[in-house]
Amino acid sequence: MSSYQGPPFEIALGWRYTRSGRSARRNGFISFISTVSMLGIGLGVAALIIVLSVMNGFQKEVRDRMLGVVPHVQVLRTDGDALQNPQALMQTLLTQGQALGVVAVTDEVDGQSLMARGEAMRGAVVRGIDPERAPTVSDAFARLDPQILAALKPGSFGVVLGRELAYALGVSAGDQVTLVAPGGQVTPAGTVPRMKALRVLGTLDSGHYEYDATLALMHKDDAARIYRVAGPTQILVRLKDPMTAPRVARDLLPVVGLTHWVRDWTHLNRTWFAAVQIEKRMMFIILTLIVAVAAFNLVSTLVMTVTDKRADIAILRTLGASPSSIMAIFMVQGAVVGVLGTLGGMGLGLLVAFNIDVIVPAVEQLLQQSFLPRDIYLISRMPSDPQASDIVPVVVVSLIMALLATVYPSWRASRTQPVEALRHE
Repeated sequence: MSSYQGPPFEIALGWRYTRSGRSARRNGFISFISTVSMLGIGLGVAALIIVLSVMNGFQKEVRDRMLGVVPHVQVLRTDGDALQNPQALMQTLLTQGQALGVVAVTDEVDGQSLMARGEAMRGAVVRGIDPERAPTVSDAFARLDPQILAALKPGSFGVVLGRELAYALGVSAGDQVTLVAPGGQVTPAGTVPRMKALRVLGTLDSGHYEYDATLALMHKDDAARIYRVAGPTQILVRLKDPMTAPRVARDLLPVVGLTHWVRDWTHLNRTWFAAVQIEKRMMFIILTLIVAVAAFNLVSTLVMTVTDKRADIAILRTLGASPSSIMAIFMVQGAVVGVLGTLGGMGLGLLVAFNIDVIVPAVEQLLQQSFLPRDIYLISRMPSDPQASDIVPVVVVSLIMALLATVYPSWRASRTQPVEALRHE
């Protein structure tokens, strides 16, 4: 007599219960509910992966555009005064920071003013740049027309405005704007604001509305004269990998000394990144409820299966099956539904996430409607960036919820008494 060489009977029977029920009417209904539970888990997992991937895509898109304007690392004096010997400090940052990933540096004069044109007046962040070094640190500045950069000469008092700021003031290249600097000028008639007429050389389109609506560029020497400072007020550092900016900022602090601050781009935009992380966390919690609903369906499926299989359970118990074996059979059935639903949802979610740039335009063309109009949103396409750090927790949570849903029905099955079950058959 040959011994049984297949998988443990709990696994084999649990798999059989999952597949059976297509011919009998009563079992067919249970199989239908089981299929619905599997689809519910799959759709929930797919929705989670797609939403988190799209949120990652938007975050990456905004971050890349932001890094085209803001410095990776910023060095400035703690007292807010002009830097002492900035050329030597830049050389030190280049030589000693090369091992940390520093690839370029530039000095800059920054300040805040009002830009006026007729009745229109807007607040502006003025950045006095070095036209030769600034494009090596900022991608947005590197995209500027070389002729515009060449026109930024000391004493010319030319200015390059962000596209949205120029639109708000109603100016274009060749027009004049009035800069109103902070700090009044004392005259016999009293204190009057300091004003300077600037010639608009062109506009800058960084792709980030917040910066395009407030940014004004001029030569650093002109900015120093307007704000009455002795020289550059900060040094901007570009890194090979912007993601290492917090660590590099800490390592550069001993290099520049205690009289300077070193800030990285994540510190400058800390509120925005914190808001994005909170939003992602809340979306994860809300969409996990979809998986939870499917898990509740799985509980009802197993309860009906246990009720339907009471006679089978009684026969197995009389043949010597232990309560733990009975419990394992139904846990296998629920686990199969959970695993298949989770894997199917993961496959569907990744398929959509990696091809969303094809799917969304097709849906827009079918519905004759644009989801991201160019005149409203800065990003006209739906970005997606699937990350393992998001996908793995989604899969693990789905599997855990499906497994927990099987515990109570399986435990009830293991408590079935053979005599009571067979008495009603």
